[in-house]
Amino acid sequence: MSILDSIDITTADFVDLFDELPLWSAPFGLWMLDRVPLRPGQAILDVGAGTGFLSIELAERCGRAATVHAVDPWGAATDRLRRKIAQRGLSNLVVLSQDAAVLPLPERSIDVIVSNLGVNNFDQPDTVLAECARVARPGSCLLLTTNLVGHMAEFYDVYRQVLSSRGQAGSVARLDEHIAHRATPDSVSQLLARTGFAVEEVTTGSFRLRFADGSALLNHFFIRMAFVPAWAALVEPGTAPAVFDALEAALNDRAASRGELALTIPTAGFVARRVSCPAGQPAPCR
Repeated sequence: MSILDSIDITTADFVDLFDELPLWSAPFGLWMLDRVPLRPGQAILDVGAGTGFLSIELAERCGRAATVHAVDPWGAATDRLRRKIAQRGLSNLVVLSQDAAVLPLPERSIDVIVSNLGVNNFDQPDTVLAECARVARPGSCLLLTTNLVGHMAEFYDVYRQVLSSRGQAGSVARLDEHIAHRATPDSVSQLLARTGFAVEEVTTGSFRLRFADGSALLNHFFIRMAFVPAWAALVEPGTAPAVFDALEAALNDRAASRGELALTIPTAGFVARRVSCPAGQPAPCR
């Protein structure tokens, strides 16, 4: 595809594939793109690539001499990524539709590893990161982002109150376990250290998700897709409809008293380096 080839924004294909950056991922992805090394000719691995917004950005920003390997087991997402690759005419982006626990890549073949919110979804994070260490060149960079414990605390406070008021002590206990499974800066740093990466930078922050009320939150497409199934699984069998009616009403009351429903999303970004660098070759990440 030539630089001078026109892009027809009136076609159905263009519109179908245009919305490539989920707002949920954007704050994390922008942090990543501000720090990731961008050099011609390097080999990049994107773990948990999803529909590939980060993979595509890196493939385009580093130029055609670079190679990006996008790995994700979510077949529907990688199918969409392949369509976007074809639409854009990219020749330097390879899609691997599989788990990242066993990668079809040689040892010490990757210069940069990125994972935007991927660690949240790894069934075996130690195994995945150990495999990343295997394919990483000594001194190569790893950058990952994650949300943290404390995520959506305003929502969970209301949910806990609703469950307690309905006598669901077991559900409250499951809710607390669900909240506690989120990462912390220390837990991720320890994970990286034991899998062969030395942490060089940890950046924490937060952003807000704002909704008019609880009804808007619970009916939002992304919330329904990404969070509601896990929330509903915490309650006693057969009680989810009634619990969620009460939850919606309680969230609406909170929003009415505050003028909106705002949820805090604490964030963390990590820059690390594969240990065992050859002498005299520190290969800093920035």
